[in-house]
Amino acid sequence: MVTLKGNTIFLRALEPEDLQSIHRIENDERLWSVSETVVPFSVYSIKEYIANAHKDIYEVKQLRLAICNTVSKELIGLIDLFDYDPHNARAGVGILIEAKENRGKGYGKEALDLILNYVRSHLKLHQLYANILEDNIASIQLFTNAGFVKIGVKKDWRRVNGEGVRFRESYKNEVLFQHLL
Repeated sequence: MVTLKGNTIFLRALEPEDLQSIHRIENDERLWSVSETVVPFSVYSIKEYIANAHKDIYEVKQLRLAICNTVSKELIGLIDLFDYDPHNARAGVGILIEAKENRGKGYGKEALDLILNYVRSHLKLHQLYANILEDNIASIQLFTNAGFVKIGVKKDWRRVNGEGVRFRESYKNEVLFQHLL
């Protein structure tokens, strides 16, 4: 069974040529509330991260894969497994389709389907979970349509800067979704 190749996208390991794309994504402040990032990343730190991305998920407890278009081979996003717990056979999953023009085309759904097949067949996981801000309707729909079930809400879980209001903080609820495999 081929688990990392779909009809319109494929998942692959990070490569050195991904440096600029990952640096751009990681330093996009509009995405920081999703990744809980609060400081920018240097080119050097991203280069080091990519250089060590070959390490085994069993060692580093995470795996980041590039989501690439099957026709253009262009990197269009990232999908991460994190907090990998082999004893309890579970991991968290996060996904990002970078450009707005690539969203809503089914790439995220296909990437999520591929990672679900991968963790079932290769990692033998029992479950995946996702933490999604409650106002991220597109992500909630994506994960719900993929079989994830809402199991709880963490109230005022994430401190974020207010949209359009400089230096004004607010808190957002985070919804916890689970998928038993």
